[in-house]
Amino acid sequence: MPTSIFVNLPVSDLDRSRDFFTALGYGFDPEFSDDNSLCLVITDNIFVMLLREPYFASFTNKPTAAAASVAEVILTVSVDSRNEVDRLADTALESGGSPSYAQDIGIMFARSIQDPDGHIWEFMWMDPDHAENPDELD
Repeated sequence: MPTSIFVNLPVSDLDRSRDFFTALGYGFDPEFSDDNSLCLVITDNIFVMLLREPYFASFTNKPTAAAASVAEVILTVSVDSRNEVDRLADTALESGGSPSYAQDIGIMFARSIQDPDGHIWEFMWMDPDHAENPDELD
């Protein structure tokens, strides 16, 4: 069985989160979704568990970061083209997200947005001719 990653994020409104990520073209795994959580499918092995805030808090003794006011993580999703970066970022902004930042260094292009709960998502494209030579980013 291949290794999978499950990122857990607190959200205030599951329906709003479902609408936001559905607009971006993502789906959900109903087998791992219920009244407290949605399993957002990024790839066959990468998932984001969107958990109602009280449910998320039940998994830790630490305070939950308020993503709208502090950065707890930047979730970067690679895509196949600069146009796809723009499409996803523009769609996110039209669907309730807010802008964060953009970066263009020629061989890499990225735009970041904040989802409705304030989590930072970055859509990133790297020129495939340079992706195999990461030293060229220096």
